[in-house]
Amino acid sequence: MKTIESYQKKPVLVLGLAKSGLAAAKLLNKLGAAVTVNDMKPFEENEAAKELHELGIHVVCGSHPQNLLADRQIEMIVKNPGIPYSNPILLQAADQGIPVITEVELAYEISEADILGITGSNGKTTTTTLVYEMLKKDGKNPLIAGNIGTVACEVAEKAKSDQVIVMELSSFQLQGTLSFKPSAAVILNLFDAHLDYHGTRDAYAQAKGKIYENLTSADAAVINADDKEVCRLSEETQGTKFYFSVKQKLDHGAFIHEDAIWYNEERIIAVNEVVLPGKHNLENILAAVSLVKTRGCSNEAICSVLTSFSGVIHRLQFVRTLKDRKFYNDSKATNILATSKALEAFDQPVILLAGGLDRGNEFDELKPAMKNVRALISFGETAPKLEKTCRELGIEVINRVDNVEQAAGAAYELSEAGDVVLLSPACASWDQYKTFEQRGDMFVRAVHKLE
Repeated sequence: MKTIESYQKKPVLVLGLAKSGLAAAKLLNKLGAAVTVNDMKPFEENEAAKELHELGIHVVCGSHPQNLLADRQIEMIVKNPGIPYSNPILLQAADQGIPVITEVELAYEISEADILGITGSNGKTTTTTLVYEMLKKDGKNPLIAGNIGTVACEVAEKAKSDQVIVMELSSFQLQGTLSFKPSAAVILNLFDAHLDYHGTRDAYAQAKGKIYENLTSADAAVINADDKEVCRLSEETQGTKFYFSVKQKLDHGAFIHEDAIWYNEERIIAVNEVVLPGKHNLENILAAVSLVKTRGCSNEAICSVLTSFSGVIHRLQFVRTLKDRKFYNDSKATNILATSKALEAFDQPVILLAGGLDRGNEFDELKPAMKNVRALISFGETAPKLEKTCRELGIEVINRVDNVEQAAGAAYELSEAGDVVLLSPACASWDQYKTFEQRGDMFVRAVHKLE
């Protein structure tokens, strides 16, 4: 960890705990800051707050006091990424010019290792995992962090200068950055997402675009040549540009040509040798190839991963085959685009299991991808909307259930040999489940109980 003096005795508020807030508070305390933590969960029920209190950190729980900034003379706020900027304390901070960051900014400030930053509307986890596995196979001793599950500042605290941190980044995390600068960065794609948080698509895009903002010519900006909005966001970056495309042959970058994956003038591997399912994953693979090539990764390491890596948990995760029915867990598909991509990965008849949190949208954009859907098992708040979409397409087999466990059984009852049973909800999980991981785990357990 780099030795930095800028936080010595600085009054800093950590707003919101969970994993990132707990890690940020501990780190700031080590850096000598005068740390205050504010969390809505009452102290007597808040194990993280109790842990920080034992370290001598000032903890305020159960509410967001309006006078907290003044009373503690706060000069900086580190906020939990999920807390919206409409929070009263954050509105006060904006009025008073108090900087607000997320913990990935702290991770950058203390990290001795370079950071490879990966963001986008879809494919982040798959691409992050591919990059990590390729670099690991090549002996480069990478670390993995960020939105993929490991708090970035915890990883950065232990990282050495000869390592590299592969970091998945959400728009929530990136919006709270100031000087954050990866040595290589990619925006995979941009589609409507998290508009309830950001307010507008432009605000969402600008948050994603911050990943390119501080790059210098010594850094790599990896760009999806097929996505006009990503290209627009990359226009002003000072980073050296590297491209990838599934649609066109490139003079410089990763692309598909003659049914093979190429990088510049090197043919790396035939597409049919790649085991990761789904046409959409070719985009993630090309982005990963471009990123690891900026680190000098060998073609042998890339090929080894692409011929063995079959996907990440909850993202088109193959669960099992039962009486010639194949079951897939795609619980991480929390929006229409992700479910569209999953459906397009299969030529077989599909029984689609979908539904979840109602964010006010309809599902008309899902229709073009539903040509192979022969039945719907719906659940959650959006069940009526999804059923309406299916009826409009002439899909007659529709069954509403209470949860994903029931959905697994109902789908098996309806299925025939050769069918794909696909949990791909097209919605967030929060109407019924704490996380998409919990939703997916419950589905997987239910599938394994089927006989």
